[in-house]
Amino acid sequence: MISNVSDLDLRLIRTFLAVVDARGVTAAQVALNVSQPAISAQLSTLETRLGFRLCDRGRSGFALTGRGERFADSARKLLGAIDNFSTESRNLDKRLVGNLTICIIGHAELRQNANLSRAIQRFLRRDQAVHLSVIVRSPGEIEQDVFSGAIDVAVGYFWHRAPLLEYVPLFVEKQTAFCGMGHPLFKESDATEAELTDLVWVHRRYPVPEANYLSSNPGNMAGPVAENMEAAALLIMSGKYIGYLPNHYAEPYVKQGLLRAPAKKLLSHDVMFHMATRKAPQRTEVTQAFVEDLRAVYLAESEVDASVA
Repeated sequence: MISNVSDLDLRLIRTFLAVVDARGVTAAQVALNVSQPAISAQLSTLETRLGFRLCDRGRSGFALTGRGERFADSARKLLGAIDNFSTESRNLDKRLVGNLTICIIGHAELRQNANLSRAIQRFLRRDQAVHLSVIVRSPGEIEQDVFSGAIDVAVGYFWHRAPLLEYVPLFVEKQTAFCGMGHPLFKESDATEAELTDLVWVHRRYPVPEANYLSSNPGNMAGPVAENMEAAALLIMSGKYIGYLPNHYAEPYVKQGLLRAPAKKLLSHDVMFHMATRKAPQRTEVTQAFVEDLRAVYLAESEVDASVA
């Protein structure tokens, strides 16, 4: 059993993980630029150091043992911690050091994506050595990850208000109900309120404001579930359902005659996008710096909009 991890042990561990990622010794030769016998010898040395077998390898193929799977997970955490330590030690002279994970829900209006990019640009001008990640998640997944710390800053729409999170309004998105060719409401004239009953709606797996409309019209029914905008648009274009989409997202489909908004005045609403973060005492210095940059971008935009108006 390894009691003290040496440089040799780290090299052996990296070889082992390369084999795991390649799913076999033979496939790992290219990535490691080492011969198959040499790789097998390194694996055997590591197993001897550990005192247990990590994997079965041979003509029958490659497979991790139960201990091998657990060791691989631990080894990845170890190497990740070493990499983080190396990055931080190389950049101790920098004011901001660490990681920043930004999450968006995707399909925001072009102007809003540009604003987010400007905020990132401002942040990157700082005296920093930060590892930056941008990920896309559905609205229903984001808040828990912000709360747990897996996400530092999220931009999206949130219907719940977790008490330990802070929500800052950023911009408004207009969403409208659309239908596709073949749907009874796909016609030139606007639908009357009487025609907006007995409809089957595409609905989301996460809470959305249009659910209020469904509950106030008993004749309407919730139809299929859409996980994201693409799924909702595909279902709506089938001609069987009606559903809400952001206006900017639906616009190309409308221009091609694939979607139509049958009752813009009756079936439209504004959705407020927020920045969600943990409250100030729990934010890292890195997160706080990006929050300031994002706020500065939107403050500047609101001043421009006010001057134009």
